[in-house]
Amino acid sequence: MTTEHATGGHAGPANATEYIQHHLSHLNSAGEHVAFNSINLDTFWISLILGFVFLGMFYMASKRATAGVPGKLQNFVEWVMEMVNETVNSAFHAKSKVIAPLAITIFVWVWLMNAMDFLPVDLLPKVLSWFGVHKLRVVPTADVNHTFGMSIGVLICIIGFSIKAKGAGGWTKELFTAPFHAHGTVATILLAPVNFIFQMLELFAKPISLSLRLFGNMYAGELIFILIALLPWWAQWLLGGPWAIFHILIVTLQAFVFMALTVVYLALAVEKH
Repeated sequence: MTTEHATGGHAGPANATEYIQHHLSHLNSAGEHVAFNSINLDTFWISLILGFVFLGMFYMASKRATAGVPGKLQNFVEWVMEMVNETVNSAFHAKSKVIAPLAITIFVWVWLMNAMDFLPVDLLPKVLSWFGVHKLRVVPTADVNHTFGMSIGVLICIIGFSIKAKGAGGWTKELFTAPFHAHGTVATILLAPVNFIFQMLELFAKPISLSLRLFGNMYAGELIFILIALLPWWAQWLLGGPWAIFHILIVTLQAFVFMALTVVYLALAVEKH
């Protein structure tokens, strides 16, 4: 099966293998020779633009909010806020002015990035090819670098919430005295290295699981859409529609899971053993 994508004098993928590799290649700041300190420009710019879309959408909803009959945008924003507030109230029992806005931001931003998967596979890459850009991946959450970046942000929040709730000394003490509590100085000293190892494993397992879960689901969804795009047009209509409908659930569920687990991890961070 051949796929022609010759635009602007640039020869596109000639077969199915090259087509898949082409769509799974990032627009990197280092070009073909990806370096450790290089940036996936497509992931960066698309996620940034979607962040501003989120801010603009909620700003418009706040300006148009009415006590009368609400519009569609206000209904959507109110539904999101109610759903997030229920999740926060059920999992996070401490007092914090940050947790609810953080949870709303995570859910909507991750959902918007996931939803880029609904665009036709060749739409944005073809449009940008007219301007000399011949590589583009439009789903930021299908980039493991981005999901790890978000999970590192969650890790920083976990540490910050822990220190704020317990103090620097209390948090440090917990690293060496939990989960195995000991009576007596000698037993405490002997168990301190074991406790510290378990605490580090628990601490770093959280962002790793967050990032890989989101990345794995969105990467798989993106790959399936690419494979469907290789099929004849009638098969694309036959398979693409049902998969897109099912993918709505995946997109929403993964955004909710990332948000809910972040809230749970922060709730655990402020609790004392």
